Amino acid sequence: MQSDTRPRTCTYDLGGRVALVTGAAGAIGSGVCRGLLNANCRVAATDLAGPNLDRLVEEFRPAFGNRVIGIPMDVTNPNSVSAAIESIRHTFGSLDITIVNAGVAHVSPLKDMDLADFERLERVNVHGTLLVLRELAGHFEAQGTGGDIVLISTKNVFSPGATFGAYSATKAAAHQLARIASLEFAEMDVRVNMVSPDAVFSDRDRKSGLWQEVGPARMKARGLDEKGLEEYYRGRNLLKAQVTADHVANAVLFFVSRQTPTTGATIPVDGGLPDATPR
Repeated sequence: MQSDTRPRTCTYDLGGRVALVTGAAGAIGSGVCRGLLNANCRVAATDLAGPNLDRLVEEFRPAFGNRVIGIPMDVTNPNSVSAAIESIRHTFGSLDITIVNAGVAHVSPLKDMDLADFERLERVNVHGTLLVLRELAGHFEAQGTGGDIVLISTKNVFSPGATFGAYSATKAAAHQLARIASLEFAEMDVRVNMVSPDAVFSDRDRKSGLWQEVGPARMKARGLDEKGLEEYYRGRNLLKAQVTADHVANAVLFFVSRQTPTTGATIPVDGGLPDATPR
């Protein structure tokens, strides 16, 4: 019998806290923004400048008004990161929560790996995570009110996939940086936790950029079309669940609502994959 794994409506009230989401214009990012806004956050959606970020803010404005703003930010550029955080503080007066979500993927077996492609992933997935954490360290120290950071990690940290070496390795490095941040930031009452989802293909009508990048190779390898690939990922987990951006958002909300005294932890959002269980 298949379990009911539809996302439940969460009734968190985060009391107007201010949240920054990186990579907000993607499928997971948009779902996390929506979850935070529904939980009474003020949200700074950040991503590379362009129509994707603009469209995201336009979609949310009718329901959430000025509680959502869009700020262009390139996580690989330290000046862009610092300027974006300063802009958020200027607009909202504080910054209390950060969701480190920006990431890119690449498909290649190791024997064919182009160093330039690997370095491109390093810049976003590793350097970008480091630059955001570094800037937040100074911010939270100066603000002095504590805070929460959640890294959107991946099941590939614990159970990597063949031909997915660049993504798996660079996301593992980002995950380790977040664990180190949980050690270093605790004295400021800043909690750092991780959410580890399996494949999220879309958020409503917004396709995942990551899966547009890696999906064709996965479909070709398994002789599947797009729908068939989604069913393959649903069928391989214990709960036979289609993992959604709303599921990821709910895990984020659990951490940032501080229901338990937890830092340095990982919640898998994958329907149950024994090989990917953190250990």
